[in-house]
Amino acid sequence: MAARAPEGPGDAASAALDELSRNFTYGALGAGNGSLSGAWYRRNQIHLFGVLLAILGNLVISVSLNIQKYSHLHLVHQEHQRPFFRSVLWWGGILLMAVGETGNFAAYGFAPITLIAPLGCMSVTGSAIISVVFLKENLRASDLLGMTLAFAGTYLLVNFAPNITQSVSARTVQYYFVGWQFLIYVILEILAFCILLYVYKRKGMKHIVILLTLVALLASLTVISGKAVSGMITFSVMDKMQLTYPIFYIMFIVMIASCVFQVKFLNQATKLYNTTTVVPVNHIFFTTSAIIAGIIFYQEFLGAAFLTVFIYLFGCFLSFLGVFLVTRNREKKHLPQSYIDFGNIPGKQMLDKIQPDSDGLSYGTLPNGSDSTKSQSGEKKEV
Repeated sequence: MAARAPEGPGDAASAALDELSRNFTYGALGAGNGSLSGAWYRRNQIHLFGVLLAILGNLVISVSLNIQKYSHLHLVHQEHQRPFFRSVLWWGGILLMAVGETGNFAAYGFAPITLIAPLGCMSVTGSAIISVVFLKENLRASDLLGMTLAFAGTYLLVNFAPNITQSVSARTVQYYFVGWQFLIYVILEILAFCILLYVYKRKGMKHIVILLTLVALLASLTVISGKAVSGMITFSVMDKMQLTYPIFYIMFIVMIASCVFQVKFLNQATKLYNTTTVVPVNHIFFTTSAIIAGIIFYQEFLGAAFLTVFIYLFGCFLSFLGVFLVTRNREKKHLPQSYIDFGNIPGKQMLDKIQPDSDGLSYGTLPNGSDSTKSQSGEKKEV
């Protein structure tokens, strides 16, 4: 029996291509393609499992956000207030948030990025429904229209997303990682990120587009590395161990680092701008960057028909428009603030009550709008 020669770089590349060709197939145009038929279901069962995980994960995130909101409202109305992190209800919301994000992370191991990323609209619409039902917020006509458009867009996304079956192994990720498409994409992204960071830090320009573009650039790396990590874990469970390859830990570090800095810039945006503005813009930017990352790194639209791509993009547009309508002009819910009576303070003769002013720098204002810091000596001089 002849000894086997050691593999060279060319043999390793050919092996990666062979594995890639086995694990990467596109649904052929034929009966049932592009429609919710029996053949479509049989061909996309694993994708539907990923879609189910993503939808459930986003709905759980919606529940967790509303639980946290309710816990804050409940703590404010208590006579003896305590920090929110001591509330069992708040920690329950945090736990549900972790469960929802875990579901989203696992979904990337079963379905393409271009299918999972746009489903984030379900979190916004689900949160609006829960707020109306349980927190008794007003249901507007724009909310109903936005939810309808978001559901219609989700239907088109699920139906016309790329019909690829791709098992993400370590060799597949390595092959994509050194591809010229991804190298050019990373170089352009690093240049854009450095320019925007210079404008933000040195020039002091803190426009919402600049901040959320920084978030989107980091998010593209997060979804690329997140799908790689999730896919290799799924491949290890279902087929062959992949966690011994260095590329797994490289992608894991990239995922954690990009996620941390992404949250940092997103917090800056929420501090400077209204949440009703940040949520739809961030959803559009994040989804767009994730789709581009999936197309360039994982080549998820390779061989897709023009009509399929057009209807898919139209579904994305409907989901974007639905999120915008749901979050548009949604007023903040102001907490009721009690009036503080200073009439019983010795040495003070104040007949009115002072209301705390949360929008100004002073503690409070008198009912007639005058500043509470005016002294009584000034009133005597006017008399």
